Amino acid sequence: MATLLGARENGLLAVWGVPMDFTASWRPGSRFAFDAIRLVSTSLELYSPYFDRSLEDVSYEDAGDAELLWGDVQGSLDLIKEQAEKIMEKEKKLISVGGDHLVTYPLVQATKKFYPDLAVIHFDAHTDLRQSFLGSKFSHATVLRMVADEIGSKSVAQIGIRSGVLEEFKWGTENTHFFPDHKWDLVPATAEVIKIFKSRPVYITLDIDVLDPAYAPGTGTPEPGGCTSKELFQALHLILENLNVIGTDIVEIAPDYDPSERTAFMGAKIIREMLLGMSK
Repeated sequence: MATLLGARENGLLAVWGVPMDFTASWRPGSRFAFDAIRLVSTSLELYSPYFDRSLEDVSYEDAGDAELLWGDVQGSLDLIKEQAEKIMEKEKKLISVGGDHLVTYPLVQATKKFYPDLAVIHFDAHTDLRQSFLGSKFSHATVLRMVADEIGSKSVAQIGIRSGVLEEFKWGTENTHFFPDHKWDLVPATAEVIKIFKSRPVYITLDIDVLDPAYAPGTGTPEPGGCTSKELFQALHLILENLNVIGTDIVEIAPDYDPSERTAFMGAKIIREMLLGMSK
């Protein structure tokens, strides 16, 4: 067993925290996600039976936390993009831990600089396709619309969606590769997305609330009716085994709302699988 904190330096992959939760619309606290994940990861086995590999065989590092301008959304987004680019300039693949979902936007901007043909796979309970929310363009409820504008809507696939307003569902259906939960189970939807993005560099953005709250209660906007943890790992392994995953983020883990710590444990295990899958 080992902790993600203090992992070996100068690795080919970097895990870092992006503790910005300025736009959480209901329950804040996702800024504390990576601290909680680092803590519970002391009980995480290094070996993954899914990949039949150990983290001992992977070169990775804990790159610390992003520097932010507290209370300044635009300034913090600019800083996140700048710092992510500096990490990737060292030819590292980046695994980022939010923070609310808005942090995905500057991370995708930074990744696109190195991979112009970037495709994004979005796991989430929510559409996140609004043009504005509570009077602001910058929100965790608008982030995938911003990402779609940045890379092109047909470079975005959305899986597990079960919450949003009518206009978002209509826009997603007409513009992105849209796999809502009421029509598609998680694993079959993922298999379809693999066919679509087979030859492209892929970025995964994973909002922990894609899981049913029974499996991940520690999140700001829980949404009943989600997938199981087993289904999520099956979907992620399909992607990691069949696509060129060059970056990922895990967002919206808010540990204060889960005294059992199982949401943080879920985050730690997802990171382990990402490290192993992305280091192939």
